[in-house]
Amino acid sequence: MAKHSAPRHGVPTAPDAQSDLSRGAVRMTQSTVSSRSAAATRRAKASRGHGHGSHVGAAQVDLGGLRERRRPPRWPWVAVIVVLLVLIGFGGRYAYQHLFTTEEKTVDVEPGQEVSIKVAEGSSASAIAQQLYEAGVIGDTSAFMKAARKQNVDEKLKPGTYIFVTGSDVQNVIDLLVAGPNSGEGILTIAEGLTVRQTAAIVEDRLGISADDFIAQAKASSYVDDYPFLADAAASGYDSLEGYLFPKTYDFSSGAPTADSVIRTLLDQYALETQGLDFASAEAQIADAYGVTMSDYDILKLASVIEREAVADDQRGNVASVFYNRLAGKLGQGAFLQSDAVMGYVTGGEVTADDLQQDSPYNTYKNEGLPPTPICAPSMASLEAALAPESTDYLYFWITDSEAVFSKTYEEHQAAIANAS
Repeated sequence: MAKHSAPRHGVPTAPDAQSDLSRGAVRMTQSTVSSRSAAATRRAKASRGHGHGSHVGAAQVDLGGLRERRRPPRWPWVAVIVVLLVLIGFGGRYAYQHLFTTEEKTVDVEPGQEVSIKVAEGSSASAIAQQLYEAGVIGDTSAFMKAARKQNVDEKLKPGTYIFVTGSDVQNVIDLLVAGPNSGEGILTIAEGLTVRQTAAIVEDRLGISADDFIAQAKASSYVDDYPFLADAAASGYDSLEGYLFPKTYDFSSGAPTADSVIRTLLDQYALETQGLDFASAEAQIADAYGVTMSDYDILKLASVIEREAVADDQRGNVASVFYNRLAGKLGQGAFLQSDAVMGYVTGGEVTADDLQQDSPYNTYKNEGLPPTPICAPSMASLEAALAPESTDYLYFWITDSEAVFSKTYEEHQAAIANAS
């Protein structure tokens, strides 16, 4: 704005007067200014001093009893008000969302429906709660967390695959997670008496691992460095894990198992189960009683034969005694084991008279001693029977699902067969 220097005496000229008065929103012409107003104007100018370039600012002018003050610029206050309104808006929205509203507590899942949830290894309780919430199993993650912490089970929730029902009670869900997986997915059961090939088929069916890949991986030489008890198997020329894949139920639901990880788990179990067995002492006693030298690997071989021949646990000690007597040559015609079950390892099923004429290292009618490898994975009962056989003179047995007859002579054996019910 242009600035006018007022003369030291007299009334301001029309332009100056109009400029000053316009700032007070009062328009007056020179002809309407009274002498009183003019005097007041002169006093106001005199009070400002005599410097040049100064402006009226907030000078007051008495115009016929009216008092005028120049208003300061308005834009800073407007800006402040706008900012405050914005902040209040955001703050109100935040307060409304967090104080007066809650998150949606349910998802669009019909109650009473079965859902499968896989809890990964190492999942936190809060992560599990979120999984359950998103699947519709629970309707409130906070209620789940509160209950889990109150019961101090945050670290006891087990990984694995579960079948839950949508809309379940929180406590029932927690109880199940503490108990462990219930879906059956990833559960592998290896029964007693299975071969490596049969085990591979079950692994493929239950875990989706190729049976061919499993069989190719199941070599003693691949694991002997980590499992020293495989030394004889690795050096046998057959390089087989036959007999070592311990029969038991395993849970692989919490991860993504491979042929290698499954085999290692089964070998670990064999080591665990047999660590309390005194092979050395048992082998020394067998040598004294029968004159037969046995290695740890031989014990496993014989245990596998006992597993396939016996039906009940209380028969295994006597079956072991029969085979030790035969290995001792008490049949009078060499140390022939004469076990149909061993030849069944080759045929994969029933054994005929023609099968027993085959030239196979597993034909124990033609080859003395034990088979070159175990013929299956024996139970702990069969292992214990091989280590501690009953002391008998039995040379024959006739075992069916309903009876078991042990005989000392061939004639007694034939009579038992003839009298079989």
